[in-house]
Amino acid sequence: MPVPPHETDATLHFTGPATFGRVPRLDQVGTTDIAVVGVPFDAGVSYRPGARFGSNAVREASRQLRPYNPAQDVYPFHYAQVADAGDITANPHNIDAAVESIEEGADALLSTGAQLMTLGGDHTIALPILRSVARRHGPVALLHFDAHLDTWDSYFGAQYTHGTPFRRAAEEGLLDTSALSHVGTRGSLYCKEDLDEDTKLGFGIVTSADVMRRGVDEVVQQLKERIGKRPLYISVDIDVLDPAHAPGTGTPEAGGLTSRELLEIVRGLSDCYLVSADLVEVAPAYDHAEITSVAASHTAYELISVMSRQIAFFRWLEANEQS
Repeated sequence: MPVPPHETDATLHFTGPATFGRVPRLDQVGTTDIAVVGVPFDAGVSYRPGARFGSNAVREASRQLRPYNPAQDVYPFHYAQVADAGDITANPHNIDAAVESIEEGADALLSTGAQLMTLGGDHTIALPILRSVARRHGPVALLHFDAHLDTWDSYFGAQYTHGTPFRRAAEEGLLDTSALSHVGTRGSLYCKEDLDEDTKLGFGIVTSADVMRRGVDEVVQQLKERIGKRPLYISVDIDVLDPAHAPGTGTPEAGGLTSRELLEIVRGLSDCYLVSADLVEVAPAYDHAEITSVAASHTAYELISVMSRQIAFFRWLEANEQS
């Protein structure tokens, strides 16, 4: 049986170690179904640094998350074992070395059968994690929540940055190019050809204005039709939210999603086959009253809820087949 957070009516959520949602550490349970792991790395940013402190900020903001998620009607920490695996050490002075160590760390956790809920860090970290996920599942569908495309070729000649992970992932065959979507994209670009090149990689775009005009339910239906039954990886850059909802990030853009819209879209994907996810670009130095960290922690909670429900369902199927 999973070991959930200790919860009573006398629990003081603001005390004790700051694991995500106060779940046990991985070394306390031995194995886990869902590993929450931090990657405190931000050497790939092109504007404001500070996302290296994001994973711990999200953990702190997650303290008051409770065992029952009414929006999805699930007890995420009871349906599957969720454990905090600590942080993957990434070289802050050498991006190539950091990418290699992140990939090794993800491999080690995925090899146990766990799924990953990764807390960044900047968006550079998505590439090595996708390499590990694709080794286990093959090319995956990708749902990318972000103000930006992150499919540029390079910055200052660097191939691995927070603006290039999904171009590299497409080039390396890690993605199912028939099921790629950006959500929340907006803001200025370097040139119109940026959109053309993104389309050639296989991405469809749902802008933040599309979500506003068409509504969450229609957008969710479109995304589910594109994803189908494929293994799905979700990558959330917190700057997909409007700066009013997430000021603590490195490259804010006006006109973003509300936190309610982001959470409702994730909840709407609960019957998709989510195999792992990341949440990146929380930079607490620019935050106020934990606005960004709270939004990020609740988004990660919804993603964990989706994975937990699916793990419980697959186990129920297996038990009934055996009986």
